Amino acid sequence: MNVTRRDFFGLAAAAGVASAGCGRVARRLAGGQQPDAPLPQGDVRPIARFLNRVAFGAAPGDPARVASIGISAYVDDALMAKESEDPALQVRLASLDVLNLDALELSDLKEEAVVRQLQQAALLRAVYGRNQLHERMVDLWTNHFNIYSRKHYGAYYMAVDQLKVVRAHALGKFPDLVRASAHSPAMLNYLDNQVNRKGVPNENYARELMELHTLGVHGGYTQHDVREVARCLTGWTIETRFLHPKGRFRFDPGLHDNASPKRVLGTTIPTVKDPAAEVEWNGQRIPAGQLAGERVLDILANHPATAHFVASKLCRYFLGGEKREWVDRVASIYRQTGGEIRSMLRPILASQELLDSPPIAKRPFDFVASGMRALGAETDAGPAVLQHLDQMGQGLYEWPMPDGYPDKVSAWTGSMLARWNFAFEVATIGLRGTQVDWAAYGGGVDPSDRAIERFLASKRLPNRGLYKRLNEHVQGMEPERALRETAALCLASPEFQWR
Repeated sequence: MNVTRRDFFGLAAAAGVASAGCGRVARRLAGGQQPDAPLPQGDVRPIARFLNRVAFGAAPGDPARVASIGISAYVDDALMAKESEDPALQVRLASLDVLNLDALELSDLKEEAVVRQLQQAALLRAVYGRNQLHERMVDLWTNHFNIYSRKHYGAYYMAVDQLKVVRAHALGKFPDLVRASAHSPAMLNYLDNQVNRKGVPNENYARELMELHTLGVHGGYTQHDVREVARCLTGWTIETRFLHPKGRFRFDPGLHDNASPKRVLGTTIPTVKDPAAEVEWNGQRIPAGQLAGERVLDILANHPATAHFVASKLCRYFLGGEKREWVDRVASIYRQTGGEIRSMLRPILASQELLDSPPIAKRPFDFVASGMRALGAETDAGPAVLQHLDQMGQGLYEWPMPDGYPDKVSAWTGSMLARWNFAFEVATIGLRGTQVDWAAYGGGVDPSDRAIERFLASKRLPNRGLYKRLNEHVQGMEPERALRETAALCLASPEFQWR
């Protein structure tokens, strides 16, 4: 007996996927008789919840490792992110041009190929990276400092941005992350600061730097502050001169507004005698005119509103909400440590709150990566997989707005049919470039325990409707087919859409 795609969708819908925000579609496919199911809660093992928050879900062997060393020791290891990467992952990444060529050399490739390789590298790292917390933080900061790769050939700058900004500082200090982003040609290009010059300041980057990167929209800045920050950042551009290394950060003294002092959030930033003259700053020699922008970054990174804004984002990402006591606690750590990300994360990750807090909806990237890890799949994360991500609405580095892909459940309610397509194809038909070793799960299958526990990392299935329908569905199937369809339905189930 083989299930058709429509049979599968009907079964998935009947099993209660409506709860994940696709109620009308689910009810139509199931014949209009299915009530919405409640959010999954209370039935997930603590280790499963922990791995869904700290990592991209559980890969084979992960729950046993956490159980053996304990959550506290796991958190300590995860924060250090010192695990050497799997050689197989390194070989896969080494074959990608975007990780081996600079922006100028990449210009020989078509933009589409560059974007696809960037997406492939991100998914491979999320699925196979041994430092899973680091990969989680890369996901968070990539969206916090979002860059649309299709604007002004931005794709060619993205690999360096990912390496030297996001990945380099993902677990470091937030002020260093902000400063690295401010010097990133990818960011300057995306938010138009390469055309920000005296007399005609472009406020685009200045506004997003305060609203989305540091203070937050309610951070207490005014339009006057936006204009003054833009003036401070005049001359921050990208190298394009003949016989110079193109595509790198450059301060152009000739474009800098040094006509009068600026005033940012109550602090006066003076003019300099000669914007081109070199001065000592933090152990480096930089043009004096660049100091205005560097001082702005110091003001913003050390502002109390930034501590609160970053704390809110970390709490929402890991705890699923912004409880005041937690935001205040994490913001206090930010102020005490100068923005140490590891110090802010430690109490969050080791807390009972992380295990007990409400479910968080998986964005499509999270859903696909955790699905691959749950299956123990061997994948090249190539076009066949990336096409599914596109259909779910999250082609990486393709969100055009500077606020990054949304984390609200309502933003992803339209992705359920595409998720079911992915679950159906990866488990029952097979995706080009992706293999699952079904024999590794052993012969035979009992959907009520081992298979469900493996795929959902849950001791029991809270949705009794799915349990009953699943048993009826696999009755009489040959073992591997039953296992494949159990896996597909588990990936499509409400429980797998949340972390």
